[in-house]
Amino acid sequence: MRTPLSLFFTATLIALLAGCRRPPSSSQVDAGSPSAAVKGPRGTVTVKGSDTMVLLGQRWAEQFMKTHPGAKIQVTGGGSGTGIAALINGTTDIAMSSRPIKEAEKQQARQRDPDGPVEVPVARDGITFYVHESNPVDVLTIAQLKDIYLADVTRWKDLGGRDAPIVPYSRENSSGTYSFVKDEVLGGEDFTPRALTLPGTAAVVHAVSLDRNGIGYGGSAYAKGVKEVKVKKDAHAEAIAPTPENIRSGAYPLSRRLFFYLPREASGIDRDFIDYALSPEGQKIVLEVGYFPEK
Repeated sequence: MRTPLSLFFTATLIALLAGCRRPPSSSQVDAGSPSAAVKGPRGTVTVKGSDTMVLLGQRWAEQFMKTHPGAKIQVTGGGSGTGIAALINGTTDIAMSSRPIKEAEKQQARQRDPDGPVEVPVARDGITFYVHESNPVDVLTIAQLKDIYLADVTRWKDLGGRDAPIVPYSRENSSGTYSFVKDEVLGGEDFTPRALTLPGTAAVVHAVSLDRNGIGYGGSAYAKGVKEVKVKKDAHAEAIAPTPENIRSGAYPLSRRLFFYLPREASGIDRDFIDYALSPEGQKIVLEVGYFPEK
């Protein structure tokens, strides 16, 4: 039988233990718990378009989300035309494009938002023409590139190479890179039906790396396992290599800008993401991916 004194000590011990197990205050909640507050901007941003830019966009998104845990940045490719079409029909927040938006596209976008679209240059690139590493051809003029992709020249021996057929590789017509080459190299004419169309620059590079007679084109960041040819504006001009210095200065004749397009002036989390892409940290990622800073 317990004495009154023993009952007193038992009750005191129970009270002390209960005090030790009281729920934590809000300041004691673990940062990883569902009730923890997420600092910084919250929301989802969709980014769609240029296959040339998709790797860069994904790297920006990954790093931005690391420091902004409440943000979700969804980046997909499909080509510059696909991104701009999504901007026009309101299914993306940001369109990535490796070519300037066309006037007709601007007019379509303004039917949804009269104050748009808004253009934001985010990086620089150079369209590189790739050949197989064993190909002796090192330099081509823009006129010769045009002849290749119009099929006016079909054998490498006519360009100082082997007596072998030229196998041209190209991008799909929704690609901004395709549009750039069509406008700046072909003078607006259509590519030869002989050109083998592939769904991305990485695929073009891979094909040329395996084809001794192949030639293809794409962003300079993708030139791995192939040889980049130097380009001359005309037969009397200097041959310019697509080096970082030449692309950034504009000396390389096929330099270009890479863009974000928005339906209207950015605000909220969209603005935060764009500011990050243009920040010193974001522009450092541009270099790491293989392109060149806009700023």
